[in-house]
Amino acid sequence: MILTTETNTEVNSQFLNETITGLSAKPKYMHSKYFYDEAGDYIFQQIMNMEEYYLTDAEMEIMQYQADQIANVISDGNAGFDLIELGAGDATKSIHLLRKLINNKLNFQYFPIDISAHVISDLSVKLPQALPELQFTGLNGDYFDMLKAANEISDRQKVVLFMGANIGNMNVDEAEAFCVKVKALLSPDDLLIIGFDLKKNPKQILDAYNDKSGITRSFNLNLLNRINRELEGNFNVDHFEHYASYDPETGECKSYLISLENQVVNIGEHAIQFQKNEYVYMEISQKYAIAEIERLAHRSGFKVQQYFFDSRQYFVDAIWKVA
Repeated sequence: MILTTETNTEVNSQFLNETITGLSAKPKYMHSKYFYDEAGDYIFQQIMNMEEYYLTDAEMEIMQYQADQIANVISDGNAGFDLIELGAGDATKSIHLLRKLINNKLNFQYFPIDISAHVISDLSVKLPQALPELQFTGLNGDYFDMLKAANEISDRQKVVLFMGANIGNMNVDEAEAFCVKVKALLSPDDLLIIGFDLKKNPKQILDAYNDKSGITRSFNLNLLNRINRELEGNFNVDHFEHYASYDPETGECKSYLISLENQVVNIGEHAIQFQKNEYVYMEISQKYAIAEIERLAHRSGFKVQQYFFDSRQYFVDAIWKVA
C-alpha cells in the first residue's frame, strides 16, 4: 500500500518556488532534497558503492552484525509498535533489522517514508518479494506530513529510523530544530534510531565527497538537469563545476556548484544571472563527535539509550528515547 498527500502539480509548484527563491538569494543556494528524482536516486546508488564513500559500508556493518542487539532494545517491554523510516531509500540497510524483527516474531508494521515517489514505488514491489511476512505501508511525501499520517493510521508506540547520516544534511542548528519537530510528533517512551557520521581524518572525509571518478559531481549537476526537465530550465551543466570543502573544526563538509562564466539561465518565466566564479551552495554533510551527539539529544528532548558503532568507529547508530 502507498499513501501520498501531494499531487504532482503541488510538488512541482513547491520545487519551482523553492528553486527560484534559492537562486535569487545572496548567496545562492539550492535544496538538497531535490537531488532525489529517478536519475538522482540511481546516481546516489553509485555513490554508495564508491570506494571512497565509507559511510554505507560502516552503517551496513552495524545493521548486518548488530541488528539482533538493536531489535532487543526496540522490543524491550514492547507489545506492538510501528517502525517508521524517514528517507527509506532502497532499504538495503534497514532490511537486516526488518528481517530480525520478523524472525523474532515481533508485532510491528513498517512505514517507509520518502520524498521520492520512485523510491516508494520500488519498495512496494521489492519488499513483498524479499520479506513476504512484512506488514508495511509506503508513505510518499514530506517527513513531517507523513509522520502525522502514520500517527493517524495507528496509535501504537513509534520507533523512528533516520539512518544514512541524513541528519548530516543539516547544520547543527537545523538538526536541533529537526529533532525538536520529530519529538513533537512522538509520545513518551517512543524511540528514535539516528545515524551519525563521526569526525575522522579530514582527507578521508573530503575524498568521500570529491571522488576521483566524478560521481558526486554528476549527482550535484543532475539537479540542474532535473530543473531543465521539470521546470523548463535551460542550464548548460558544462558551465558549472563541482567543489567540495571540509572544516575539521566545525565538522562541516559542504558542496557547491561554481559558475564558470557570466551567464543567464532561464527557468520558466524567471531569468537568473550568474557571475563568473559565483558559487551556489548545494548541501552540507555535518560530522559529529560523541559529545556533540549527546548535546543534540539533550537539547532536542531525548535521552541517549545506547550507541552501536562499526568496527572502525567511523559511524554510529544512536538509540534515543523521548525524555
